[in-house]
Amino acid sequence: MNTTALKPLGSGLLALAVALATQSSQAASEAEQIIQGKCLACHAQEGDQQWSRISHQRKTPEGWLMTIARMQIMHGLEISDEDRRMLVKYLADRQGLAPSETEGARYALERRLNTQESFESQGFTEMCARCHSGARVLLQRRPASEWEHLVHFHLGQWPTTEFQALARDRDWLDLALNKMVPELAETQPLDSEAWIAWQQQAEAPVAGDWTLAGHMPGKGNFHARMNVTSAEGEDQFTLTLTGEYADGTVLAGTGQAILYTGYEWRANIEINDQMMRQVFVLNDGQLNGRMFLRDQDEVGADVVAVRDAKGTSRILALQPSHIKAGSEAEISIVGTGLSGLPILGNGVDVVEVLSASPDLIRVRARASANGIGVSTPAVGAIEGERFVVYDRIAAVKVVPEFAVARIGGNGSSTPKVEARFEAEAWAAGPDGKPGTDDDYRIGMVPANWAVAPFNEVADADGDVRFSGQMNANTGVFTPAAAGPNPQRRMMTNNAGNLKVQATVQDGAQTLSAEGQMIVTVQRWNNPPIP
Repeated sequence: MNTTALKPLGSGLLALAVALATQSSQAASEAEQIIQGKCLACHAQEGDQQWSRISHQRKTPEGWLMTIARMQIMHGLEISDEDRRMLVKYLADRQGLAPSETEGARYALERRLNTQESFESQGFTEMCARCHSGARVLLQRRPASEWEHLVHFHLGQWPTTEFQALARDRDWLDLALNKMVPELAETQPLDSEAWIAWQQQAEAPVAGDWTLAGHMPGKGNFHARMNVTSAEGEDQFTLTLTGEYADGTVLAGTGQAILYTGYEWRANIEINDQMMRQVFVLNDGQLNGRMFLRDQDEVGADVVAVRDAKGTSRILALQPSHIKAGSEAEISIVGTGLSGLPILGNGVDVVEVLSASPDLIRVRARASANGIGVSTPAVGAIEGERFVVYDRIAAVKVVPEFAVARIGGNGSSTPKVEARFEAEAWAAGPDGKPGTDDDYRIGMVPANWAVAPFNEVADADGDVRFSGQMNANTGVFTPAAAGPNPQRRMMTNNAGNLKVQATVQDGAQTLSAEGQMIVTVQRWNNPPIP
């Protein structure tokens, strides 16, 4: 973390944590001046570097951005974009979350829009996760008094809350104050040993060369090199990225990044004339997360990256990570510090090394009928995660199994939201029976795609005809335009309920699988955390 000790924000563990935290004195001073000048019209000074409400919460960068935006929209705060950026940086560094505290809820930050939430607490599900994602709540930390303030804020801002579904049949306010407040104060307290421990971590090196490996539904695998250079400003960097997809499509771009809280990587990078966002976690010299189109966040890729460093050797990915017995295939091994003989597993021979560098080795491999199953690949002494040899595909799954697309465009202020599907192949395990516990995942395989009515109502309403188009080759569904459709019954819009059908050819056998897609109306409110 950055230097110059901060004075205590609160009591107990948080006070100790903040005392251990460090930050650039100039940047901190400028941010505190903004708070003094912009925030104290409503918030009270509670001490040196302490303010009512503000100093009693911890959030992600997106959480603090939403708080400041709400002050602008609802309370008339006037603040420049630059001052807002400075405040988000200051507050996220000073009152953020430890990496362990964001686990299990990062799907909201990474814009994984088809995630289906499930929580052990029925009360939390009914009281908190019925109007917005539960992740929005899970990515905050407050004392009991602040959780109570939040309950009253909800009633003050949305007075009908007590009379909406899952509220009108119970004493909502009593449950909120006397059940949910104690529950949240216990499970998500302001004071946290995890936050104290994280504040003591040494600053992680960021500048340098990185190797990236990723996978984008509808497009496939890719690998790239990213150069990161320190820029003017606290924890800010410039980026240059070059790489290619498995089909040979070139990746090239430049951008800027900022590191919050010592590990929260956020970047804007223009790649192939499209602006993309990177939302990554920095941990042990490795970045993990998602990179997606800034203005179409359903289009994105899972990414893992590792920084080149002396003595660091790591395999990030094998692309593809499977081969069929009796066949040959070109395999790319992506990583850093790669040196030595590539070994893919039992029954797999490396016929030829096509090219080799410390970050990328391309080989032509041949798989025999022996060694079917999951092996641990290696380059020299460096081991990867898994490489699969299979004799046949036993089952196929549609991923995601359930998805949402949204109509848009056609003069609407909101764009269409695509749905992207992939076919995931599975092999039967040693028992030879699909659908049992010893089955193992092969990976994503090519498929032919189609849609069909999900039920009789969808058939009668012509949802297949009106709701959009499925690309038969890529699994990308593009929804239809927004607005009333005179050709539909009752001139309704182009919403629909569809089956998603994948057909996979594996030699002489044909396998199929189905998922479900709801094509619904526009997403009018699209905050940083859904």
